[in-house]
Amino acid sequence: MSNLSLSALEQHDEFIGRHLGQDFVDTAAMLAAVKAGSIDELIAQTVPAAIRLPEPLNLAGPMREHEALAKLKAIAGKNAIAKSLIGMGYHDTLLPNVILRNVLENPGWYTAYTPYQAEIAQGRLEALLNYQQMVIDLTGMELANASLLDEATAAAEAMTMARRVSKSKSNAFFVDEDCFPQTIDVIKTRAGFFGYELVFGPAQDLVKHEVFGALLQYPNDRGECRDLTDIIAAARVSHGGTPPAVAVATDLMALVLLKSPGAMGADIALGSSQRFGVPMGFGGPHAAFFACKDEHKRSVPGRIIGVSVDARGKKALRMALQTREQHIRREKANSNICTSQVLLANMAGMYAVYHGPEGLRTIANRIHRLTTILAEGLKSAGVKVLTEKWFDTIRVETTKDVPGYNLRKVSDSVRAIALNEKSTRDDVVTLLKELTGQSFDINILDAVAKVDSSIENLLRTDSILTHPVFNSHHTEHEMLRYLKKLQNRDLAMDHAMISLGSCTMKLNATAEMIPITWPEFTDLHPFAPSDQAKGCLELIASLTDYLKAVTGFPAICMQPNSGAQGEYAGLVTIRRYQAAQGQGHRNVCLIPKSAHGTNPATAQMCGLQVVVVDCDDSGNIDVADLKAKAAEHAANLSCLMITYPSTHGVFEEAVKDICATIHAHGGQVYMDGANLNAQVGLTSPAAIGADVSHMNLHKTFAIPHGGGGPGMGPIGVAAHLAPHAPGHVVTGGPGAVSAAPYGSAAILPISWMYITMLGSEGLTLSTKTAILNANYVAASLNEHYPVLYTGSHGRVAHECILDIRAIKAATGIAEIDIAKRLMDYGFHAPTVSFPVAGTLMVEPTESESKAELDHFIGAMISIREEIRRIERGEWPADNNPLKNAPHTEADMIGDWDRPYTRQQAAFPLPWVADNKFWPFVNRIDDVYGDRNLFCACPPLEDYANG
Repeated sequence: MSNLSLSALEQHDEFIGRHLGQDFVDTAAMLAAVKAGSIDELIAQTVPAAIRLPEPLNLAGPMREHEALAKLKAIAGKNAIAKSLIGMGYHDTLLPNVILRNVLENPGWYTAYTPYQAEIAQGRLEALLNYQQMVIDLTGMELANASLLDEATAAAEAMTMARRVSKSKSNAFFVDEDCFPQTIDVIKTRAGFFGYELVFGPAQDLVKHEVFGALLQYPNDRGECRDLTDIIAAARVSHGGTPPAVAVATDLMALVLLKSPGAMGADIALGSSQRFGVPMGFGGPHAAFFACKDEHKRSVPGRIIGVSVDARGKKALRMALQTREQHIRREKANSNICTSQVLLANMAGMYAVYHGPEGLRTIANRIHRLTTILAEGLKSAGVKVLTEKWFDTIRVETTKDVPGYNLRKVSDSVRAIALNEKSTRDDVVTLLKELTGQSFDINILDAVAKVDSSIENLLRTDSILTHPVFNSHHTEHEMLRYLKKLQNRDLAMDHAMISLGSCTMKLNATAEMIPITWPEFTDLHPFAPSDQAKGCLELIASLTDYLKAVTGFPAICMQPNSGAQGEYAGLVTIRRYQAAQGQGHRNVCLIPKSAHGTNPATAQMCGLQVVVVDCDDSGNIDVADLKAKAAEHAANLSCLMITYPSTHGVFEEAVKDICATIHAHGGQVYMDGANLNAQVGLTSPAAIGADVSHMNLHKTFAIPHGGGGPGMGPIGVAAHLAPHAPGHVVTGGPGAVSAAPYGSAAILPISWMYITMLGSEGLTLSTKTAILNANYVAASLNEHYPVLYTGSHGRVAHECILDIRAIKAATGIAEIDIAKRLMDYGFHAPTVSFPVAGTLMVEPTESESKAELDHFIGAMISIREEIRRIERGEWPADNNPLKNAPHTEADMIGDWDRPYTRQQAAFPLPWVADNKFWPFVNRIDDVYGDRNLFCACPPLEDYANG
């Protein structure tokens, strides 16, 4: 019999042990390795005493997985799911179960990272290339990116892209008054800080205005499907040699049937791919699509997947052009977008793969046919239908609402009805009965609808989705095997740790993921009546309280749907506050030299002048330089953007003095939350002195990276800033930064579950363990790869930077060679050449076991020994396991004339064979890919040739 207490036997803290990688024995061994007597002694040597929290986090204790799920299920049950026919860019849809189970619910897909290391990401890169091809086909454009955050922000990106590509000297941008309200809301926010003048009017009035660009909606907010060809052509003629760049916000399902924006002469096409199988989810996450003419390819925001070749000449995929644009161009970048919605783009692309062109036509025709039946029935009963040419949306004159259905209330006397993939003939019968009081024979109405000619002149005549990938996987077996084939080409966290610095690739626990597919959360329209969303609103309020406790801020804005959006929202809030104080002239933003590239890119989007602050030899902010520049720009100082712990992986001891200096000169402090995982429970942004900070829920709070999105970047704000944080046209408050009021609300249950299950004790212990793991890696590797920066006690924070520059100088072996060689050992590389060129930044997180850390350390030491063989002349500098890495199965057959064995190439340590991961391609030629840019599925003859 056990002598444990009942409290211990109840295992309330069970999840803490599931989440953390170390047990007591491992922790003791690691503390000995880093020469610390206890974990608290290590923390005292790492985190400055001046910023430590005096009390534990004001949160409840931990909770077991099944108890937390039950609690959340009760909250979800407070949502009332009606059939939402509101539209406005959000439509109910059917996610095929084979995609649900094998992509959305599959850690092989959702735990992967952005495919910077392309050789071990060929599966999702192919899926993204499929997505791009789908978008190219349906929009009629020549190039598409791999997704943006949502339709409204994609429209805002189109506006700024129009400014980049247009030669017009005008500062005005035309916006179709029939764009979706949330799109207009976001555009107003974005244009205001760029200083653009917005001109609103009906689409046909574009020709009347001298503008650098325009945004039109098709089908528009009223449901009208109008051929924009003449409008676009007239604008080009009237503007002579400086025509505006015209963007068209559109609907992929409508484009299955309707003439494409490309065929109408548009420069840019954009919209949401949500209705291709991605649930509404109370607003997101959803993948926005963005396509354009080829001539504009170097001005496109976001990521583009391109086709290149590997070292054997085999076709290989990679991210092209803007791969790390913010780090290179900083404030001159096209955009601050450093990620996308990869998981959702892959789902939408696979929806098209599974259904194929004929399946999509059937769905689109069904939606349109039901809409036409509804319209004809209403007309025959004397109800006025205001929309003349529709695809799926009509506006009708009525004051009636329909029980069990959400119609959009346009005005007291007008309702809009948008049918969708889930709509049935029974729904149409019910709507007709409730709106007219009459009964109809659906078959008679169908006969009338069959000869509907309202959009006949708008039907597309070109073929779509002709590539074999869209015509080969229509049975579930074929689709299942295709998804598995792609998954096998990718290294995700279901295979090994991913130690990317500044990325916090921690455990995404299954219990955290389960609720995101509950229909109570997935099937809720973002603009559903608040009394139907009580569960979601309670969840958001509860998570808000959690984040207040963690950050120390009195207010949280949950709207930003990525980290970069959080940065933008934070600076927007500061600028609005300063304008309200009569200090709108404050336009200088101080940014340390070590900052993430999105920081200066975001600052320029807010109309701020970037002034770079130097770093000292220890990697800290040069306080003297900061004070001098703060004083120099005091009259116009808006803010400081600071990351803490620093991007160099150190807790800077002068941080409170730094914040005080900015405040003394009238500025505000924005804290980048990229490294919040090293703060939780030990310190907080508010305690340090920040006025606003964003939180990466996809890092610190366990939302998976999804192969490059989704993410969430809510901001915490001080009391004086709270009234100026983003609001929304639907819910009220200042202008929006994202399409939906609560951003990607469907993934918030993940972070709620994470915090609920860990509790105050578990969150703090997670932070301590993350710091221990990073110091263990640093101590274990320092004699082989010098750790570039440490604090005053020789400690690193939650990540460490390994200096490769001396190795490169001596041998020609660069950090990228080590990154590729790690693939042969079964590992994803750490972050390469950021924040310092010629380095690797390692962040092991709290979730990795000592055994996994020792495997990684062993791999790095083994690679260092391989480099020493090059130093000793045993292997040529240009023909060795590092320069030839990664090695594929193709290398294991045929002739072998290399100065090392096949075993050394593919099985360099004994444990590698136990779980061997084979890269699908050899090293990819990046230069070839950029010089021969090709960003669509390979042509048909390539398939014919195998």
